[in-house]
Order: sequence, then C-alpha cells, then structure tokens
Amino acid sequence: MKNYSVLMSVYYKEKPDWLKYSIESMLAQTVPTADFVIVEDGKLTEELEEIIKFYEREYGSLFHIIRLEKNQGLGIALAIGIRECKYEYVARMDSDDYSYPTRIEEQFKMFEEQPDLGMVGTNVDEFYGEISNVVSYVELPRTNDEIVKFSKTRCPFRHPSLLYKKSEVINAGNYKDFYLCEDYDLYIRMIKNGCQCYNIQEPLVSMRIGEDFYKRRGGIKYLKTMLKFKTIQLKDGYFSFGNYLKGCVSHTIVCLLPNCIRKYIYIKLLRKKRTGELKKNDKSLTDRS
Repeated sequence: MKNYSVLMSVYYKEKPDWLKYSIESMLAQTVPTADFVIVEDGKLTEELEEIIKFYEREYGSLFHIIRLEKNQGLGIALAIGIRECKYEYVARMDSDDYSYPTRIEEQFKMFEEQPDLGMVGTNVDEFYGEISNVVSYVELPRTNDEIVKFSKTRCPFRHPSLLYKKSEVINAGNYKDFYLCEDYDLYIRMIKNGCQCYNIQEPLVSMRIGEDFYKRRGGIKYLKTMLKFKTIQLKDGYFSFGNYLKGCVSHTIVCLLPNCIRKYIYIKLLRKKRTGELKKNDKSLTDRS
C-alpha cells in the first residue's frame, strides 16, 4: 500500500472526546498513515489544544499541526492544509466522525484495481450518541457515470469518507471559501476537470449526527447558499434548467419546513435503514464510545 496523508480541520466548537475518538480511528487503520495534518481553524479551547498537543508529543513528526490565528472557515482551512500534505494520496476526516479500521485498505484496493481513479469515497452510517446507535444509512452512487449523473441533483460523496489524489484537488482549483458548499463545489470542479470517481458500496465511515445536523440543513442562510450554488452550476452549464428547477424547489421546501419534519424527510426519504451488524473488529472501539 502507498503512503498517504490524513487531512483534518478543527475549530473551537468541537468536543474534545469526539476529536480524540476520530483521531484514534485513523491511527487504528490497517494501513497506517505516515502524515497526519491537522489545521486549527482559529484559536481552540484549552481542552482541544491539550488533546492535539498530546498527539504531537506522543507521535512526534507524524502529526503536522497548522495553527491559524483566526477562524477562516472549512474551505480555506482545508485549502491551506492540503498544500501541506506530504503525499499524493490524502484521506479526509472530520473531527467528530469515525473510520472503520479497514477503510483506507479497501480504498487503496480500488485505486489498485482502477489506477485512473482520482477520488474514492464510501457509503456511510449515521449515528447518534454511541457509534452502535446507527439511525440511518447513506447509499451513494457507485461508478463514475452514476456519480456524474447524481451530482447534477445531489451531492455524490460524503466528505469524511474520501481518499483522493492531492494533484486532482489542486488541478481543479483546490478548496474555496463557499459556505456549506465547499465540498460539493470542489467535487463538481474535479469532475469537470476529468477526475474519475468511485464510491465503495459499504459503510466504512460513521458520521455523527444530532438535532443540530438537521437544523444546519434548514433556514434562510442555508437556502440562500444552496440557491447561489445551483445558480452558478446552471450558468456554467453543468446543471440543466430541469436539474436547477428541481433542486431549487426541493431545497426551498425542505429548508423552510419545521426541523422535526425536515428530520423525518432526511431519515425516511433521503436515507435507508441499516441492514446487518457492525463489523466484529470494531467492537473494541464501539465499547469505548
């Protein structure tokens, strides 16, 4: 397996226990990283800083910490961070989620089977509280053609599940400051730039959700961002007028609904029920959640 970097951004609102849990899940990969880049997006709490300094002391040069004086937002933080990654392959990870131990191994297998790939994601579980409490399952398009088609109406990847080539991100213009759409915006630019994509049809990442998860996907501010994003894609010719109209109408309805109804739509209509059990080799970490 090739060397790879891990790229993570942290800001002051993160919970220390969740951050540690996320870092540990990446350190427990069957294919270990040789470069762990963490961008501190502005000044952190003492508790968060203490955790990051612990890993700096314990792992030495493995951890590369970039400390930004002011909060820049996720897009800018990741744009800075990815340029500091040592290796061509970069694994994204969020500071409150969990990667199953074989995640990177399975993703590298796909790169070996299809060398032309530039980005490999996975399906994801969504959990509330403890990782064993899976409340929903996100099934994403698999092949490049399916991903391209899907991307014209909905986001085709889950950001913390991605293993991509650094060169593909940089050649597409890197991350940009696009509130709540920095990931979707990047994916479309990469696709238009010829990046070949794939999603493994297995949940190799668990994403933490709560009541604020659904609140963040509603309201006027989020709606304005999504409409701006869709308008840009229409003007660029990536979205057809039908794609644009369908997306604008659906997002407007969902954003303006009460949070309880929006939550129901996400869980019952936009997600699937999880079948099967957690992998046996994840039980030790599950017990510590």
